[in-house]
Amino acid sequence: MTKKVLLVGESWFSSATHYKGFDQFGSVTFHLGAEPLVKALEGSEYELTYMPAHEAVEKFPFEMSGLDTYDVIILSDIGANSLLLPPAVWLHSRTVPNRLKLLRSWVEKGGNLLMVGGYFSFQGIDGKARWRRTPVEDVLPVTCLPHDDRVEIPEGAVPDVVRPDHPTIAGLEGEWPVLLGVNEVELRDRDDVELVARLPEDQGGHPLLVTGRYGKGRTAVWTSDIGPHWLSPAFCAWKGYGILWKNILGWLSEPAGR
Repeated sequence: MTKKVLLVGESWFSSATHYKGFDQFGSVTFHLGAEPLVKALEGSEYELTYMPAHEAVEKFPFEMSGLDTYDVIILSDIGANSLLLPPAVWLHSRTVPNRLKLLRSWVEKGGNLLMVGGYFSFQGIDGKARWRRTPVEDVLPVTCLPHDDRVEIPEGAVPDVVRPDHPTIAGLEGEWPVLLGVNEVELRDRDDVELVARLPEDQGGHPLLVTGRYGKGRTAVWTSDIGPHWLSPAFCAWKGYGILWKNILGWLSEPAGR
C-alpha cells in the first residue's frame, strides 16, 4: 500500500556578487538539499511530495484536511517563521490559522511527524530556526536548546547505536559512515521516548535518532542532515542510507495499535 509523505523545506536560494577589476555583477542560484532521499525512495511504497521552503510559506496546509492527505510529514531545514508568517500576516496584517498548532493537533489525533536536522531545524544557526517552545516542539521526543544548537564535527563522527533491536535500524549491519554535524537537543523524560542512536561519548553523546509518541500519533527526530553537508558523501552513498529512511518512515506510519 502506498504511503504519502510530505517533505517540507530542504531548499534555499543563494546570491553572490562577482568582482572583476572595475566591474562587478550578481548572480542567484537555487538549491535542493534532499536529492539523496528522493532517489532512495524512488520506486518504493513511499510517495514523496517535495515542498521547497519558499513554497511552504503559502502552500503548506492551513486546514486539517490538507494535513490528513499525508501519512508522514517531514520538517527539514525550515524555520518556524516560514509557517508563522505567510504574506497574509507579514504583509497584510490579516489573521490565519496557526499552522504550528495545527500540526500539533494533527499529530495528537494520529498524524506522524519527523523533524530532520539542519541550520534551520530545532533552534538552528544563531537560534534563528525558533522551534523552541512552539506547539511543534510539544510533540517531539526531544526539546530544543535556547540558543544556537549546532554541533559541528569537521573530523567526522561515527554514530553509536544504542537500540540495535529497534525497527528503525533493522537490516543495518556494521559500522555506519561518518557524519559531520548535528543539532544538539535534550531527551524528554517520558516512557515513550526511545534513544536509538547517538554520537560517541567522546564527541558529546548527543542524540541522533530518537522516537516517541504524542497522543495517537508517532514522532521522531534525526538530528543530522538528510544529505550534505552534515552527511558525508560516503553516508549518502551507503547502501544503508535508503534502508534507514524507509525504516524510519515505516515505523512512523505503522498502523495504529502496533
